[in-house]
Amino acid sequence: MKATNFLAALAILAGGCAQTEAPAPEGRLAARVNGTAITIAGNPGAAREASTQALDKVIDRELLVQEALRKGLDRDPKVAARIEDARREVLAQAWLDQAAVAPAGSAAEPEVARFYAENPALFAQRRIYRYQELVVSAPPDKLELVRGELAGARDLEDVAGWLKWRSLKVSQVASATAAAEQLPLSYLPQLARMKPGDMAVFPSPLGASVIQLVQAQDAPLAESEAAPVIEQFLAGRRRLEVAAAELKRLRGAASIEYVGEFKR
Repeated sequence: MKATNFLAALAILAGGCAQTEAPAPEGRLAARVNGTAITIAGNPGAAREASTQALDKVIDRELLVQEALRKGLDRDPKVAARIEDARREVLAQAWLDQAAVAPAGSAAEPEVARFYAENPALFAQRRIYRYQELVVSAPPDKLELVRGELAGARDLEDVAGWLKWRSLKVSQVASATAAAEQLPLSYLPQLARMKPGDMAVFPSPLGASVIQLVQAQDAPLAESEAAPVIEQFLAGRRRLEVAAAELKRLRGAASIEYVGEFKR
């Protein structure tokens, strides 16, 4: 589990707008584009500047849609196929959202307490880390070579120089500050043992990150502070589990025939 799973997705600004052939009762009529009504949803007290920017984006899109229809692009086979793909994607996601509504309630207190206790690096022993990072592009069998370069190195610039000499691609050394929840969970046990100046190698999808710790500051979160975020994460995890179970059920009940080169 990566800590970024705890961050709630931000609503896209333009998502608050929609267009329809007639004024929609659930939205505020905001404009008409060649007779087509554009409505905007949300709180009437929302920031006017943000609402105006969102509305202008929807108006621009509506103008492009109208021009595409006038040119008959909706009848182009490639365009029609993309429209159908988008329609199916929306319908599939709508069903998953509906199926996952039931278990989306708040997690029970024991479940929250257990999750808090099982992840001390994110909560009771949470820290804010200041560090330098060197990203190395290397296959997995080269990671021991990268680790070996740390023994005699004074800093990441030394490591970078030696790795370049061995024809490995490395990034510029970058400085960063991140709280525990902003880092991969797999990094945290090693970081917790490190002292300022220590270096460590962490595998990554494209190779490795070499991190030199500059400073670690304790910043614990009490269970009462963390509970809302934990509840949100657990609810999201339950929704994913429900979606997986629903897909398994549908596949089990369906008649699926693979043909041609895809035949199984």
